[in-house]
Amino acid sequence: MNATIKLENEKHFPVLLNEIISILSPHYGGTFIDCTFGQGGYSKKILENKKNKILAIDRDESSAAIVDQFKKKYQNRFEFENKKFSEILNLSKNLNDLKGIIFDLGYSTKQIKDPKKGLSFNTKGKLNMKMGFNNFSADDVVNKLEQKNLARIFKVFGEENNSNIISKRIISFRKNKNIQTEDLVNIINSVKKRKFSKIHNATKVFQALRIIVNNEISELIYGLINSFKLLPVGGMIVVVTFHSIEDKIVKFFLKNYSENKNSSRYLPPKKENKRLFKIIEKKPIIPNKKEINLNPASRSAKLRYGIKLNNCSDFSELIQKFNYLLEIEELSKKIWRKLFFHY
Repeated sequence: MNATIKLENEKHFPVLLNEIISILSPHYGGTFIDCTFGQGGYSKKILENKKNKILAIDRDESSAAIVDQFKKKYQNRFEFENKKFSEILNLSKNLNDLKGIIFDLGYSTKQIKDPKKGLSFNTKGKLNMKMGFNNFSADDVVNKLEQKNLARIFKVFGEENNSNIISKRIISFRKNKNIQTEDLVNIINSVKKRKFSKIHNATKVFQALRIIVNNEISELIYGLINSFKLLPVGGMIVVVTFHSIEDKIVKFFLKNYSENKNSSRYLPPKKENKRLFKIIEKKPIIPNKKEINLNPASRSAKLRYGIKLNNCSDFSELIQKFNYLLEIEELSKKIWRKLFFHY
């Protein structure tokens, strides 16, 4: 008898599931890569068709129990590798008939509520936010980094307008004790007097910390580039984003490389660049009211996708466009040196 897959006690809602299935058309059969396996929502739906195979990736080891259930039920139609999706070119499995690659850049309710991960401002204790294969934690960032660099991280990665004041109060507070999760929330609340808002005062700072701790910018950029290299012509890249920084990167990646770039009339003619993607939907697909009511966390989701038309090895324009974000992410090396070399 086949095993029944239970997605833990928390009800799991894969965001824009029906839209993704409609785009990928997995009823025709093929192999698909789920780059952010998590609770397995997308993989489970795709595997309903016995012609399909899934290779799932996740840097978070806590998916292990669900992975075991999938392996028992789907056997050789399901494989899993515990790694970062930027390492997609290093997959050891056979990828015959690869049809599509899926990224869901959000975090599951289970991950957010896990006190060990410390992703939520509602938890207490030591700051963490490590999702796997990390060199340092949010505790290291908040309690070791200089004020100007903290302000820079909060401003750019969190789009936090009060970044300078918050970072100064962090420096003042940590002179007496290490800052823990509840301390950080209190510091932020002391700066941002609570007004009517859909988001918590601490949301933007916690977003910024999560991005720097997990190197989410370089992960996304190189995850997209390497996925493109792996994907055959005709295959699809499908990405669900949850904040504006992610969406800017994905939008540029798909839109910029889906356009023919003609040379200026004032310059000698150049050989026209090949279009790398076919874009069907110019605007992102967003959840409808019914889905948002069922799963309020989906309200900020945006789905973009492209069909690969040609091969390419030069993505310098993408890297140059978002180099200002990569430069801030380089501060992670400074934190690492402080931890291990004490300078």
